[in-house]
Parts: sequence; structure tokens; C-alpha cells
Amino acid sequence: MSPPIGLSSSSVYPENTAAAFEIAAALGYDGVEVMVGTDSVSQDLDALAALVDHYQVPVISIHAPCLLMTHRVWGTDSWVKLRKAQEVAETLGASTVVVHPPFRWQRDYARTFVSGLEAMRNETDVQFAVENMFPWRAVTQRLPAYSPGWDIRDEDYPHTTLDLSHTAVSGSDALQFAMDLGERLTHLHLADGSGSALDEHLLPGRGTQPVGAVLEFLFGAGFAGAVIVEVSTRGAGSREQRVVDLAEALAFARRHLIP
Repeated sequence: MSPPIGLSSSSVYPENTAAAFEIAAALGYDGVEVMVGTDSVSQDLDALAALVDHYQVPVISIHAPCLLMTHRVWGTDSWVKLRKAQEVAETLGASTVVVHPPFRWQRDYARTFVSGLEAMRNETDVQFAVENMFPWRAVTQRLPAYSPGWDIRDEDYPHTTLDLSHTAVSGSDALQFAMDLGERLTHLHLADGSGSALDEHLLPGRGTQPVGAVLEFLFGAGFAGAVIVEVSTRGAGSREQRVVDLAEALAFARRHLIP
């Protein structure tokens, strides 16, 4: 059985969360990952429940507000953000909360991050899937931006998210990354990248990452998580082209997940 293929609400930016549900329903995605951000609907449990009911598209996962631009979304306490994400996931029936490792300057949060997630694991069936990131670059230097580090293989996280745009930025072997994570890999952000310093989130197949091979490996390994299309369509120029791009990404995923 193929894993569900969801659409990240970030994939429709600059359109809003409601547009993600509309497009996901129209194209036949299996669900939506809600990127909690500055769009007020993404932060509002009742509004999200109404979208699920209206479009009959489930929420597969919640992406907690971990970005610099979402520093004040759901307050500034990172543990409060994760508790809120857990509440939304539980209420909407989502199995997973995606979370980034703390920034290095979030010292108190970073110090307790691993143990805190382990404690929360014992309180809920929601999986907190920690996402691989990448070193920041300044000219020729790589700067350590995360603590624990960007490479989630270095920690004992029981649940992880593999992002195939982030492997491009970090210069990682994406297929080996997936193999190394093994059963701890429970969530995939489907994208692509060229290997530049920019986090490009290209459509799968438009970069240099072995995206098809990763999908085929996961299918063969009996991957039981979700595949979430998390791409940038900011350059699409119109709703029509955005829909074409997201249909292409869905077709790519299905092609490599069906034997």
C-alpha cells in the first residue's frame, strides 16, 4: 500500500491556507500539512476544522511555527508552540507534528529539546518528527545555526522528517540519509534542490537530488509515514500555473510510489 501524499500549505504561497485545501481537493491529494505561519487561518483551530469539513480533505500533519518569521506566532515560548501544535494535531486527527531543531541562540530550549520531546512522546500518540536542516553559509564558511545540529542522524530522535531540499543545501547524500534514518524516518518533505546555498524547494525532478530513488526506496522498505509535497510555487505567476506545478509534483510522487 502506498503512503498518503499530502500538500504542504506552504506550497501555495503567496496564496493562503484555504487555497491549499482547495487545490489539494481539486487535484486529489490525500491531505494537507498545515504550515503554521503568519496567515491567521493557519493558527486558528476552528478555521482549520471548517476547511477540513468544507473540502473533505484531512489534515495529515502540522508544521510547528519554527521559522524566524514566525517567532511570535502562538507566543515566543517554543514549548508552548509545540504544545499548541500537539493540541491542534490531536483535535484534527493529524498523526504528526513537524519541528525544526532549535536555533543556537535559543539556549534554554536547545538544552532541553531532546529530553523534552521524549517526555511529550509519553503523553500523546502524536509523533514529533524532527526535520533535517542545513548549515548556514557566509561566503566560504559554514555557520552552525542549530543546537542540536542540523543533521538529525546525530541525535536519538525516535521520529524524523527528511526534507529533500535541505539535503541539497547541506550537500548530503539524500538516499544514504534515508537509509541511515531507517525506521526513525516517519515523514518526508518531497522537494528538490540544485545544491546551491539557497533552500530552493524545487519541484521534484527539477533539481539534482535522487528524489525518485528515495521514494522507491521508501516504498520498498514499507514506509508507513506520509509524503508531503513542500515546494515553492512563488514564481508560478498565476493560480493556473501553480495548479499545473502541483499536479506535476503529485504525479511524480505517485509514479515512484506505485510498483
